[in-house]
Amino acid sequence: MKKRLRLPVSAPQENLQSPFFDLSISGLPDGPAHAEKPVKKCGAGRLMFRKEKARRGGKSVVVVSGFDPAFPQEAIEDLAREVRRQCGCGGTVGDRVIEFQGDEPERFRKIFRDLL
Repeated sequence: MKKRLRLPVSAPQENLQSPFFDLSISGLPDGPAHAEKPVKKCGAGRLMFRKEKARRGGKSVVVVSGFDPAFPQEAIEDLAREVRRQCGCGGTVGDRVIEFQGDEPERFRKIFRDLL
């Protein structure tokens, strides 16, 4: 078997041209100070709770909508998971809308008030 020639990859390669070879940072102005910006706490927005029965085979669901656009989708999913755990019901998270199985919007509203 013929022995293959190996090129060293960790050694400095002098034959290659680098576009940054002649650049230096001397004489450049200082960059902006990296001051910590206070994180703005984003509320969930004005939530609307409505009871729906249409297109669900006669089963009632409570639909929660109206989340603030700045409220992250992951937070909506975590919130839905916690409410489902506390109520012992099923549900799903759609396009910034939560649907809970059941017909007690006041119960869900109370839990949301406690969590937010």
